[in-house]
Amino acid sequence: MSRKKSIRLRCPICKQPVKSSDPEFPFCSERCRTSDLGKWSAGEYVVSSPIREEDELDAGMQQRPIGDDENNH
Repeated sequence: MSRKKSIRLRCPICKQPVKSSDPEFPFCSERCRTSDLGKWSAGEYVVSSPIREEDELDAGMQQRPIGDDENNH
């Protein structure tokens, strides 16, 4: 018999337990949600690695509709 592993979800701000059905999920409260928003707007969170120009070009090419070739005018 195998047991299912239960995942314990925690608020990223105060680390209190949170249920995925909570109205403020993934936060435990409106206070923690607002605190997180403040950290984003103050620039406390950053993307860990910069986007390289090649990555942007590759993403642009993948988003083109099929048959949208510049040479077919």
